[in-house]
Amino acid sequence: MRFDAPLTRATLIRRYKRFLADVTLESGEEITVHLANSGAMLGTATPGMEVWLSPASNPERKLKWNWELVTVDGELVGVNTAHPNRIVAEAVADGLIAELTGYDTIRREVKYGRNSRIDLLLEGAGRPKCWVEVKNVHLKRGDWAEFPDAVTVRGTKHLAELRDMVAAGDRAMMVYLVQRADCVGFRPAADIDPTYAAALVEATRDGVEAICYICRLSLDGIVIGEALPISVDGRRT
Repeated sequence: MRFDAPLTRATLIRRYKRFLADVTLESGEEITVHLANSGAMLGTATPGMEVWLSPASNPERKLKWNWELVTVDGELVGVNTAHPNRIVAEAVADGLIAELTGYDTIRREVKYGRNSRIDLLLEGAGRPKCWVEVKNVHLKRGDWAEFPDAVTVRGTKHLAELRDMVAAGDRAMMVYLVQRADCVGFRPAADIDPTYAAALVEATRDGVEAICYICRLSLDGIVIGEALPISVDGRRT
C-alpha cells in the first residue's frame, strides 16, 4: 500500500475524543487532524511525538489532514486502522501470506454471523471457504506485540462468529497485522481484556487459525513483512 501523496511531518500536541488530534506543523501552525483509530493507543500518542500526516482526499472535508504514522523510539508505527484490511488483501492477492494462498477469489466486507461483515472471504474450487478477520496491532510491551489495547466487545464477538464458521465446515483465520517492525512475537493482552484473551484461547482450540505478520513502514507506504510467532495461553505457535 502506497500513500497517495507525500506525508507531512508534525509534532503531536494531544489526542482526544477518539478520532481527533491537535498537532503543530513545522511552520508552527497548530491544526486539528483526523485519526482513524478508536483504541487507547498506548505508547503511541504521547505529546511531543513526531507524527506524519497525509492530506485528505476530499478537499471539501473539514479536517484537511489524516494522522498516518508516529515515530516511537526511532521506529515508524502505523496508527491508521483503515489500512490493515487493504494491506492484507493486497498481500493475499500477491501470494505473500503463505497460509492464505491457493484461493481463486477475494471478497471484502461480506455479511456473516450476527449482523457482522467479514474483512475478507477467500473462495476456491474444491476448497472450503476461508473467513478472514483482520485486526490492527500497534501496542508493544517489552519486545512483544499485543492486542487489544482496550476492551473490545466487538472483537470477542468476531471470535465467536469465526468459531461458528469452523463448526459449519469452513475455514476461519484471525490475522493480526502489526503496524510496526520492532517486535519478536505476538500475544493477547490478557490484563487489558481478559475476556478477549480467553475467547482467543477457546477459538484456537476449536479450530480457528491465528497468524501474525509485521509491517515494513516508510514515508512512501506500508507493506507486509515477516510472520511473527504467536503465544496463546502460553502455547507458542
